[in-house]
Amino acid sequence: MAHAIILMNLGTPAEPTPKAVRQFLKAFLSDPRVVEIPRPLWAMILNLFVLPFRPAKIAPAYEEIWNQGLDGENVSGSPIVFYTQRQVALLQQRLSAVSDQFTVTYAMTYGGPSLADTVTRLSGEGVRQFTVLPLYPQYSATTTGAIYDQVAEIVRNSRNVPDISVVHEYWQHPLYIEALANSVREHWAAQGAAEKLMMSFHGIPKANIRKGDPYYDQCCGTAERLAEVLELPREKWEITFQSRFGKAEWLQPYTDKTLIEWGKNGVASVDVICPAFSADCLETLEEIAVENRANFIDAGGSEYRYIPALNAREDHLRALEAVVRDRLPGVFPEPVR
Repeated sequence: MAHAIILMNLGTPAEPTPKAVRQFLKAFLSDPRVVEIPRPLWAMILNLFVLPFRPAKIAPAYEEIWNQGLDGENVSGSPIVFYTQRQVALLQQRLSAVSDQFTVTYAMTYGGPSLADTVTRLSGEGVRQFTVLPLYPQYSATTTGAIYDQVAEIVRNSRNVPDISVVHEYWQHPLYIEALANSVREHWAAQGAAEKLMMSFHGIPKANIRKGDPYYDQCCGTAERLAEVLELPREKWEITFQSRFGKAEWLQPYTDKTLIEWGKNGVASVDVICPAFSADCLETLEEIAVENRANFIDAGGSEYRYIPALNAREDHLRALEAVVRDRLPGVFPEPVR
């Protein structure tokens, strides 16, 4: 097979233990794309104040979701790996139905398998072209930018530089928006629509936007397109940002504070969807589905429902296939079905 499609997600600890979480956090938080504090200062903070204490606090949350998927579904190990592997298998089926020249696999930005190891392995198997598809619909330097850095490192260290390209973003792709809308409609058909639809995106420091990161605008664009397709009036939905870290100001409104405010102000029911997450993981299964549910209910709300990530839905795989096809014009004779 001459061409590899590499799906890339953030990564996960190898196991839900403080030691494994520490290893993962060290790699993740040492990346200057993730934390833009001067390196000597941040190294001191990371090694003296974060890594000695935070892994023990986070490991129980990983243990709670380990081997657990949506609605108690049994998965093998980390949910983000489980769902990414299913995406790989189903995208391989879709691409193999129209061409035998593609192999689909995955890599993780932090932890394994790494992008460098994956490219090396596939090159040894005869693959000559690589398309990296970050599973981040909205571009941010903290996520997709970090993948570009790894590609640059591969190029820098290669005598025979691989033919490798990266999909920058797909936040506005019609089939991605359609998949999101379908997931909301199906949820409403089964459980009814809540008073509010919250679209919660992963947060980044507000300073990153001032430096030129397009993430905020792309999140707003996704939210607005989804609301338009769902024909939701503006008062029925809100965009918020979750998972902030440290004392700096992050993108607002904050998910947790908004839910508390809604609960106190008489909002009885809320549906929450996380459009920036292509696979369910700690931030959705624990932070959104558990922690923020408690925030809302404790503040006076009555019904709180999390709408799962797109994961391995057929319409999501259709969207990912379309993104790949758009990246490779002329290779596929027929439009995506």
